[in-house]
Amino acid sequence: MDYLEIDLKGYKAQLPILPLPSGVKIAFFNLHGNQEMTEYCGKELAKLMQGCEVLLTAESKGLQLAHVMARELGHHYYAVARKSKKLYMQDGVEVEIDSSITTGAKQKLYLSRHDFELMKGKKVGIVDDVVSTGNSLRGLEELVRMSGGTIYRKGFVLAEGEAMKRPDIVYLAPLPLL
Repeated sequence: MDYLEIDLKGYKAQLPILPLPSGVKIAFFNLHGNQEMTEYCGKELAKLMQGCEVLLTAESKGLQLAHVMARELGHHYYAVARKSKKLYMQDGVEVEIDSSITTGAKQKLYLSRHDFELMKGKKVGIVDDVVSTGNSLRGLEELVRMSGGTIYRKGFVLAEGEAMKRPDIVYLAPLPLL
């Protein structure tokens, strides 16, 4: 297997290069199970997100990142957009998003009433592991707008492909499409 080494502001990571069904190859970034890298990235990204009052992320790889960042920023809660509607979300909201580079199909994001209210009138920091096409990000932005929150900053560990050129995001490192 081939790997791509990236530098996350001083933390070196080896990413396996994997083919997608579309034929595009990506360097796969995975925070799941990597406590050391998650802690490092969360702390570094929290520095770039100072000033936000609440964080919003999408499951699943953004969860542990948002957890570390919320702790670093002194937030007691953070909001989570789920990819399936859970029992406790019956009075929540949903948005449909176009396919992301890794999903290949339209999806929905669901937000509980608690998390919806958490963002109301607040400066919201949207956070996730990787931004590429921006489709997932557009869904998160719509949830913030629907809640009456203000998008304060959008932060990612990696910006992939054309996303590297976006002036409206902050990130720790670029990730080329292969």
